[in-house]
Amino acid sequence: EGLRGKTLIDVGCGPTIYQLLSACEHFQEIIALDYTDQNRQELEKWLKKEAGAFDWRPVVEYVCELEGGRQTWAEKEEKLRKKVRQVLKCDVTKANPTDPVTLPPADCAVSTLCLEAACKDLATFRSALRNVGSLLKPGGHLVMVTVLRETYYAFNKQVFSCLHLEKAAVEEAVEGAGFEVTFSEVQPCPPGDVRADCDAVLSLVARR
Repeated sequence: EGLRGKTLIDVGCGPTIYQLLSACEHFQEIIALDYTDQNRQELEKWLKKEAGAFDWRPVVEYVCELEGGRQTWAEKEEKLRKKVRQVLKCDVTKANPTDPVTLPPADCAVSTLCLEAACKDLATFRSALRNVGSLLKPGGHLVMVTVLRETYYAFNKQVFSCLHLEKAAVEEAVEGAGFEVTFSEVQPCPPGDVRADCDAVLSLVARR
């Protein structure tokens, strides 16, 4: 609530849309960025309603319910499809993450469960936040969800590394990238999930 504007950039969108379902109510256009070709292709399949695209209906229905049932799941999906204007390759370790494309400065950037997987150490994490910040207008907002004290996550028997982060280190890195943290909340991860050793999830909003 309270964050709105013309353009929102999703940094590290993955093959998913859940992180954009509420955002599409507050911004006129969305630009989705991801490093891997497979993730961008999967997102494009859903946007174009191609055969074999993942069925997000249960998630969309849940978000509509959380928002008070103001619209149906089908209306929400169509609204999001119309607002995602571009799906581009990005690399958060580059000064311009969308190089060779240069985007106009945006009003807001969202990054969910991305930077801790993309950065091998804290110095790279800090640099990535500065690079993401360069995509925003002065006064623009960063909305970030990251995991704390996680070192790995696994999917389909493949194990991926994750940068071990503490809340204070994330907030310091965000502030060091030229942002003022306006909201920061930690929620514990449910115990016993062998797919990851995540201890907690940090949700953060910051203003540039």
